[in-house]
Amino acid sequence: MAAAAASPFDCVLLDLDDTLYPGSAGIGLATKRNIDEFLMARCGVTAERASALRVELFRSYGSSLAGLIALGYDVHPDEYHSYVHGRLPYDRIAADPNLAGLLRSIPQRKVLFTNSDRAHMRKALQRLGVDEAIFDDVVCFETMNPRLFIGEDEPEPASASGDRPRPAVILKPSVDAIVAALRVAGTNPHRTLFLDDSERNIAAGKALGLRTALVGKKVRSKEADYALESIGSLRRTIPEIWGGVASSNGGGGEQLNNKQGMRSELDSIVLEPTSIHA
Repeated sequence: MAAAAASPFDCVLLDLDDTLYPGSAGIGLATKRNIDEFLMARCGVTAERASALRVELFRSYGSSLAGLIALGYDVHPDEYHSYVHGRLPYDRIAADPNLAGLLRSIPQRKVLFTNSDRAHMRKALQRLGVDEAIFDDVVCFETMNPRLFIGEDEPEPASASGDRPRPAVILKPSVDAIVAALRVAGTNPHRTLFLDDSERNIAAGKALGLRTALVGKKVRSKEADYALESIGSLRRTIPEIWGGVASSNGGGGEQLNNKQGMRSELDSIVLEPTSIHA
C-alpha cells in the first residue's frame, strides 16, 4: 500500500475501553462499583472499606484482581471478570457508524491491546458495531496471562520449597504486557503507534520507544506524542498513519529512526512477570 509505505508507522496498537468509545459512556464508573461489590462479598468488608481497598490494591498491585491473587485469595480470573464485567450496562456503549470504516482505512497492521477479558472485549465491540476481524490480532487479559488458566491436568511446576507458585497478573502498563503486544505486532517499537486513554500506559509505552497518542484529552501528557479528544479525530490529528503530513499543532511529527530491528529491540528487555500497574 502506498499510504503505508509513506507512513512512519508499521503497526497501530489500539486500546479498547475509553479509547474506541468515550469515557462519558460511564463503563469505567460502573466497573469500579462492581469491583467494590465483589470486594464486599469476597473480603467481607463494608462498602466504604471496599472502595478504599480497591484504591489500595490498584496502587500497590496495579489492579484489584492482581492484588487479591498476590495476597493469597483463591480468585479465578473468570470468576472475577464474570462479576465485574458481566454486570456492566453495555447498552450505554452507543454504536459508532463511522468507527469500523475508520479502522478499516488504517493501512498498517492493527492490534487491539486491552487489559479486559475476551468476553468483555467482544461485547463492547459488538455494541460499537465493530467486527473483531477488523483487527489483525488481539492482545487481551487471556493472552497476557495464559499461566492463570492452566488446568488441573497441567499443573504449574512446584518451587524448590514444594509450593505451587502463584503466577503474577500481567497487565498494562507493565513492561511484560507491552512487550507481549510488540511481539504480537512483530514490528519495531519506534515504528509502532500506541493509542490509549491512560497516561500511565502511555508513559510505559513511551519508555519502551513506542510513538504514543493519548486519547480523550485535548492536551498531550509529557510522554504523549499526540493528543486527540476522541478516536473520531484520528485522521485529522495523525494523518501520518495514511502517509499524510502532520499539522504544526499535531503534536510530534519528527522523523522516526529505524536503525534497529524489532527483534534486537525486544531482546534487550528482560522479561520478568510483574503484577504492578494495570
